Amino acid sequence: MRVNPPVVDESFVAFSVSPRRLDVLWRRGWRHFGPQFARYSYRRWYHRVLPVRPLRIHLERCVLSRSHRRILRRNRDLDVAIRSPVIDEERRQLFEEHKARFATQVPDSLDNFLGPALEVYPCELMEVSARLDNRLVAASYLDVGWCSVYSVYGMFSLAEARRSLGIATMLWEMAYARERGARYYYLGYIFGAPSVLDYKKQFTGLQAYDWRQRWRPVTRRIGVGNQAWRGVA
Repeated sequence: MRVNPPVVDESFVAFSVSPRRLDVLWRRGWRHFGPQFARYSYRRWYHRVLPVRPLRIHLERCVLSRSHRRILRRNRDLDVAIRSPVIDEERRQLFEEHKARFATQVPDSLDNFLGPALEVYPCELMEVSARLDNRLVAASYLDVGWCSVYSVYGMFSLAEARRSLGIATMLWEMAYARERGARYYYLGYIFGAPSVLDYKKQFTGLQAYDWRQRWRPVTRRIGVGNQAWRGVA
C-alpha cells in the first residue's frame, strides 16, 4: 500500500550558509533559490497537488549506462569549462531560448533560480558551460557543500537538442563532484506521478527522501504513476 508523505511546507532566508550546514539541509529535503530556502512535500502541478520526492545519487554507486557514455562521446567536440558563474546577456539569451520548452509554470528569468544577485548568493556556486565554435550551447549551475553538491538549474540551446545537453551537463556535474570528493549529488525532485521531471529516474545509485528523515534506495527501475515507488526499499 502506498503511504503518502506527511505535509511539510517551510521556508527561511539566509545570506550565508556553511558547506556542512548545506549538507544537513539537503539531507532533510531543503532546496534554495538564492537566499530563499524552502522545503515542501506537496506541490501543485497543472491542476493537481502531487507528492514531491527529493532525489539524490550516491556517487560511489552510480554506474554510467551505455546511453550516458554515448552522450559524453557525442559531445566530445564541445569546449566544457567549470568555473565561478557570471550572469551576462549571452546566458540570459540562452535562458530565454531554453524556457520555450516549458508548457506550464514557465520561469521568468535566471533570477528565479539564482536569486537577485550573485553577490548575495549564500554558498559556493559553480557554473558548467559548454561551447560549440565559441557559441554558448549549454550552462548549468551547481551548489557545493562539504560532501555533497546540488544541481540548481540547467539550460541548453534547443537547436542542439540531438546532443542531449540536459543530461550531459548533469554528467559533467557528477564528474566534477567526484573530483571534489563529494559523496552525494542532489538533483532536485520528481513527483509521485508521471511528469516531465521523470528523466531523473534513469540514473543508478538513486535514492529518494520519504519525508520521515530517511533516504531510501531505489532497488529497481522506477515505473510510472502510483507504481513508481514500490521499488523503494
